[in-house]
Amino acid sequence: MFKGEQVVDIQQQVQNRARQLIEELMIATNTCTAQFLADAGGAWLRRVVRSPERWLRIGELAQRYGESLPQDPDSRALAQFLARRHKADPLRFPDLSLVIVKLMGASEYVVERPGTLPIGHFGLALRDYTHSTAPNRRYPDLITLRMVKSVLSGNPPPYGAADLQALALHCTQQEDAARKVERRMRKSEAALLLQSHIGQTYDAIVTGRTPSGTFVRVFTPPVEGMLIGRGAELDVGQPLRVKLVSTNVELGFIDFARAG
Repeated sequence: MFKGEQVVDIQQQVQNRARQLIEELMIATNTCTAQFLADAGGAWLRRVVRSPERWLRIGELAQRYGESLPQDPDSRALAQFLARRHKADPLRFPDLSLVIVKLMGASEYVVERPGTLPIGHFGLALRDYTHSTAPNRRYPDLITLRMVKSVLSGNPPPYGAADLQALALHCTQQEDAARKVERRMRKSEAALLLQSHIGQTYDAIVTGRTPSGTFVRVFTPPVEGMLIGRGAELDVGQPLRVKLVSTNVELGFIDFARAG
């Protein structure tokens, strides 16, 4: 939130019944579109999230909330667990959701053909899914709608299998690049907000661990940064208290240390 040219606050997007209804209608539309193209035969573009390799980590996280998940990846069980957590603690659910998303891994565009086993969208617990509802801002949606148009008009597909394969890779790479730019801008925005709050302490949760370090997300304001110093023993999803020690607006760096 800006006041003139100054960042004065960062807030989570409010989730209400109207937004939820729109999201569910978009998911239903994308599912129907994927099934329509599959029934028509030929190659088509899908939006997928593969079965997570770090499923055991997700199960360990669920155990911290007194719940258990199946030994093998189960998208419906995960969806039910998240629904229960959202109902139990809607205020902190976005932080749990962020951790789960990171553990599941990135989504991508792939080409699927008749007779092949669908990869599916693990995060949505759907077998058939594509992107088709935003052709004004996403190129994969435009590709999909062009294919739908060709089926409805009885014309040959506008893309061959090789063309779709190249487009799927290109769209995945471009989306990853756009996500990195968006994440960088959000980090710089957060660093600008927090630069006058050095030394303050916050409640936080561990959101990731990489060879470069451990990352945490504070609840208020909802921003993420790196944990410096002690933290090697921490695991994803673990709550802790942190102190803000430094920010860098140009690089989008926010550094925390364990408090106490």
